[in-house]
Amino acid sequence: MIRITEEPLNTQAIVDSVISPNGGAVNVFIGTVRNSTKGKEVVRLEFEAYEPMATKELTKIAEDAKQRWPILKVAVHHRVGVLDISEIPVVIAVSTPHRAAGFEACQYIIDTLKQTVPIWKKEIFEDGEVWVAAHP
Repeated sequence: MIRITEEPLNTQAIVDSVISPNGGAVNVFIGTVRNSTKGKEVVRLEFEAYEPMATKELTKIAEDAKQRWPILKVAVHHRVGVLDISEIPVVIAVSTPHRAAGFEACQYIIDTLKQTVPIWKKEIFEDGEVWVAAHP
């Protein structure tokens, strides 16, 4: 299941959505907002997305991952809007028959998401702001 939302992400519900009776593992990547970057204190992050294209690209990434690993179920949820320190902007969960494939699939999904999905992140500091990791 692919989802882009302004609502806080419910990690347990996302994990529950990928549990499969054929699975031996559920691997999860949870991205959190950290309080500093490159030695500067971060106040908050702001995420924006071109939703139709972001959803389409996330679906493509999930389908590609299913071709590479024996994924039983996959969920990728990304939050947009203003997020404070320690909040969760992204959760990726996959169920697989064995754990190694799940770890690899989660890493592939987050790495590819950061490279290709039209979601933009702005870091807000006490003394300014900067757009980072802008995707095509």
